[in-house]
Amino acid sequence: MESGKISRLLKDYLVLTLACFIFGICWECFMIPNGMSAGGMMGLCTIIQFATGGFIPAQYTYFVINAALIIIAMLAMGIGFGFKTLYCIAMSSLAMAVLSKLTFLHCIPGEFFYVQERVLIPIIAGLFEAVGIGLTIRFGGSTGGTDIIAVMVNKYWPVSLSTVFLISDVIVCSMLLFLPEKNFSDMCYGLEELVTFSLLIDIVVGGKKSSYQLLVFSEQYAAIADHIINVMDRGATVLRAQGWYTKNEKNVLLLLVSRNELPEITKVIKSIDPKAFMSVSSTNNVYGEGFEEIKTGIPTKKSAKES
Repeated sequence: MESGKISRLLKDYLVLTLACFIFGICWECFMIPNGMSAGGMMGLCTIIQFATGGFIPAQYTYFVINAALIIIAMLAMGIGFGFKTLYCIAMSSLAMAVLSKLTFLHCIPGEFFYVQERVLIPIIAGLFEAVGIGLTIRFGGSTGGTDIIAVMVNKYWPVSLSTVFLISDVIVCSMLLFLPEKNFSDMCYGLEELVTFSLLIDIVVGGKKSSYQLLVFSEQYAAIADHIINVMDRGATVLRAQGWYTKNEKNVLLLLVSRNELPEITKVIKSIDPKAFMSVSSTNNVYGEGFEEIKTGIPTKKSAKES
């Protein structure tokens, strides 16, 4: 059993490492060598690199800004960050530092990956970023950046996560216009990469900001529910149902999980009952404990459990 857990853990970190390098390819092999930027934290870091004439590389500011955001979030709200998130931030910085030196992988004239049509470069970069971040999310990690900002804003103000992402991405793309050598077409390349990423991330991970509703039909429902409550610290609801063909009554589990928890919970269900029948539905809005709150801009009183 322990060897199985170790092998799964090694597999997770192997995939996370690969995902960080794929994420790095987007920026160090396609966007940055062609003087392009986009939204998000890496977009801001590339703008800093362009503004300083390459004196401050993007991978350094990416690591420093993420570290500062994590410290601020922990001090202000006590947000906890798993080791996988910290690992992905550090590994992404390392991957970009390595890839920046491997010029034969860059999309520049004379190299194998050179693309003459500049309009295609942000599309290819968006594909790599979607795959990299998508795999990171699926295996329980996060690349930080605007994710941290969105969580901090969303905690106290009635602004959805998607709105925070949209506003921050557009602001970062617009900042490119403040550089004297950049123009409106350069900003459009960034928006092109952003749109490509937004469309493809849904395919890779099933929605960047989605939650999921699961209906689980299993004779081992009690073992599954116990694991979810005791190990994953999530709630589970048992519904009484009747199979109309057999007229037999059954217990059905109703689960609501975040996008980060979906891969883990499906593995748990499969390991406990390989014959379990499961229905998964994407939900855009889930309000309540453990998910989003309906916010008024005024912090609510802590419950007795929280205090």
